[in-house]
Amino acid sequence: MARKYRLGVTRKAANVVIGALLERGIPVNGSTGFLLTTRGRRSGVDRTTPVNVLEVAGDRWLVSPYGQVGWVHNLRAEPVARLWRGRRRETWEVEEADAATAGPVLRAYVRKIPVTAPFFDAKLTGSPAAFAAEADRHPVFRLARSRT
Repeated sequence: MARKYRLGVTRKAANVVIGALLERGIPVNGSTGFLLTTRGRRSGVDRTTPVNVLEVAGDRWLVSPYGQVGWVHNLRAEPVARLWRGRRRETWEVEEADAATAGPVLRAYVRKIPVTAPFFDAKLTGSPAAFAAEADRHPVFRLARSRT
């Protein structure tokens, strides 16, 4: 059974450190780390969190390895993702992927960032179908059209 994500003190501290590095343009996790800013679905206030952007089959993807977190709900309410690292800024319209499309992306994500594997029931060696079965718990968004 997959572990449930909890934003504890350690994770909050790690996010602060990673966020500070990304703000200064220092890549984390190679070149996949970015800060994602979304508009709060209820408050209307901008919310920023570190994320990884994965490239699969020529498309760029946002994956929520920890489930239905705040930025997922915000993107569903307003499908605009503002990604930035240092001075590099991009604004994208996003589209949520269906399970069949999400399966191979989730599999590639867990292989690229194995620290997220405990939050999945599917194993690193699992098939795309095994990961597609988890798509409802791990939303995937395609960066569809650039607005920059």
